Amino acid sequence: MLSEKIEKALNDQIRIEAESSQIYLAMACWAEVKGLEGVAGFMYSQSDEERAHMLKLVRYINERGGHAHVSALNAPNVTFKSFKEMFEKLFDHEVFVSESINELVHIALQEKDYSTHNFLQWYVSEQIEEEAMARTILDKINMIGNDKGGLYLFDRDIQQITISTAASESPE
Repeated sequence: MLSEKIEKALNDQIRIEAESSQIYLAMACWAEVKGLEGVAGFMYSQSDEERAHMLKLVRYINERGGHAHVSALNAPNVTFKSFKEMFEKLFDHEVFVSESINELVHIALQEKDYSTHNFLQWYVSEQIEEEAMARTILDKINMIGNDKGGLYLFDRDIQQITISTAASESPE
C-alpha cells in the first residue's frame, strides 16, 4: 500500500512525464514543419517513450492500491529560434525530470517505501541515459555550427544516435 505522500508524488510525476511527451511532440511538429524529418522522427519516438514512462507509473500506482490520476497539462512551447535552441530546452527539461525523479527517490526513502524505491531505480537509470543523449546531441550541434551540410547530415543521422552509459553497461 502506498502512503498518501508517495501516491501524491508519483501522481505529480505522471503529470511531468505526460508533459514531457507533449514537449517532445511539440518539438516534433516544429522540426517537421522546418523540413527536419530526421529530427521530427526522433522527437516523435521520444514522445512515445515519455508516454510509456507515464503509463508505467500509472500501472504501478494502481497495482500498489493507489489511484493514478490524469491531470491537466501545461501547454508546451511550440516555436523555437533554431534547432539548437530546441535541443538546449530539451536538455534543460531532462535535467528537470532527473531532479524530480531524485526527489521521488528521496521521498520513498523517507517513507521507508523500499518497493517504490526499487521501482524508481529504473527511472534513475533512464534519466542518466536521457541526459547523456541530450548532452551528446548538443555536442554534435555545437560541432556543426552554421554548416548547412552538417545540419543535413545531422538530420539524416539523428535517429541512429544511441547512448551507452556506465549505468546501462553490465559489469563483466
